[in-house]
Amino acid sequence: MADTIRRDEPEPIDIGISSETLAFIILHARAFDMETGEGSNDEGSNASDDRMVDVLEDEPGNPMGAELRGAIVALAVDQRAALVALAWVGRGDFDRSQWREALEMAANRANGATARYLMGMPMLGDLIEQGADELGIDLLAEEQIGMHHPSTEDPSEDDRD
Repeated sequence: MADTIRRDEPEPIDIGISSETLAFIILHARAFDMETGEGSNDEGSNASDDRMVDVLEDEPGNPMGAELRGAIVALAVDQRAALVALAWVGRGDFDRSQWREALEMAANRANGATARYLMGMPMLGDLIEQGADELGIDLLAEEQIGMHHPSTEDPSEDDRD
């Protein structure tokens, strides 16, 4: 009789932020990370020739940063601290066993500029996702659903499970 390898997954840690909200922030953080600095305004160029890369330029009128900032600012103070702690876990500053310490430190650093602090972290979306994974929070389904534009297409049945 073959031995079965059983991997016991630890219970996810409740950080006080819904999976849907985390997935939204991750997807927007990744899009924000893809933005580039302002390009040159070459009068001889047009959007179709440039393959619409101007939508990725980090300009005041670009909505991606505003949407990400709005999502972070809309969180309660304790949720913003949890998001900072989650990014720190994802960055490797803390691990699962140090969650309470990370959360306490993040709450103590809260100075009102949480969105700017987080948005200044390179690869923020990946850090949050890695932190969530470390804490046992599965975001795959929410991220898949979030990849669909709500007014133009429905998620597939596979994405809803």
